[in-house]
Amino acid sequence: MFLKLTRHMFSSSWLAILFAVLAFSLPLATDQSWWLQSIWLIGPCLIMISCILNLRIPRQQVFWTTGLLIIVLVLLWLALTMVHDVHIATHAAAGFWCFVIALGLSLWHCMARLSAISTISPLANRMLCLLIPALFGIWLISLWELIVIGFGVPHVLLPAPSIIGEAFSSSIPTLAADFRQTFIKAVIPGFILGNSVGFLVALLADRVPFLRRGLLPVGNLVSAIPIVGIAPIMVMWFGFDWQSKAAVVVIMTFFPMLVNAITGLGQSDKTELDLMRSYGASYWQAFCKLRLPNALPFIFNALKINSTLALIGAIVAEFFGTPIVGMGFRISTEVGRMNIEMVWASIAVAALSGSIFYGLLALLERWVTFWHASFRQ
Repeated sequence: MFLKLTRHMFSSSWLAILFAVLAFSLPLATDQSWWLQSIWLIGPCLIMISCILNLRIPRQQVFWTTGLLIIVLVLLWLALTMVHDVHIATHAAAGFWCFVIALGLSLWHCMARLSAISTISPLANRMLCLLIPALFGIWLISLWELIVIGFGVPHVLLPAPSIIGEAFSSSIPTLAADFRQTFIKAVIPGFILGNSVGFLVALLADRVPFLRRGLLPVGNLVSAIPIVGIAPIMVMWFGFDWQSKAAVVVIMTFFPMLVNAITGLGQSDKTELDLMRSYGASYWQAFCKLRLPNALPFIFNALKINSTLALIGAIVAEFFGTPIVGMGFRISTEVGRMNIEMVWASIAVAALSGSIFYGLLALLERWVTFWHASFRQ
């Protein structure tokens, strides 16, 4: 009983109410005006009312959960607007940070309630699966903005997301050219070539058993070579353009595909193989009908791992020689010029392109391996 009461008292809703009460009693800023304090009182009051109401509502009530979520998002927008006020920016006091903590706990409560909702519609379930990480991402970016502006962190150390967004919007042509040079010309060809070579070598090692014992140590040796050591060599061999970056990507993506493909091709047990032999199936018939489908989850794991390795390899390789375009070139150049906002804008482009690439591979995996146990419901 005591543990249940303690768990109930320290739930996210009760903690949000506690920090909202503290936000009432503590100062909002070190130099605040009366009108700012009067507007400020609306936020903690709404949090307390919403959390108290939702404590009495069952977790499966979508209406009240949606209402609380809307209120929290509106208050988050209010906090982001107020932190840019001259009285709060760089002067935020304990009351403001208690309000931010109460907002975070309320949003946590909303995400917990959304994750507990079970619907019959597959589309609704999919939308909920997308909504929860989207809310978490919005909160992280908003918290970043609040901390940087509220504490007055210098832009050289960490620029606010709003400043990064301005740099992004004002440099779209430059960032688009960097994306085309790095991702389209270097990452995509190197990714395709590296994975294809790794898979073909895995097939060869599967056909010739002694190659499996010889290739894996060599592949492990190649994969252990640091990028900063091999990138200058590739630049000297293939020149300063995208070909040298694609060569680095090939080297980085080869070994993960080789190991995963060999492991996947060995997943078919002896009973299944004996059944195929009893049907008179040839090697390639057994490969296409049995062994390749069993290996597909491992192959897609390698593809998803290589989707991030390829982008990292291409960007790092551009530090050692490239035309005056590319994500790596932009990052290294703008750091030297102390234009940190542009550096973070390039990092944002790399993160978005890598995430979208990974997501497309995950969708392709779900479409191809829909029969796998991990996708059954």
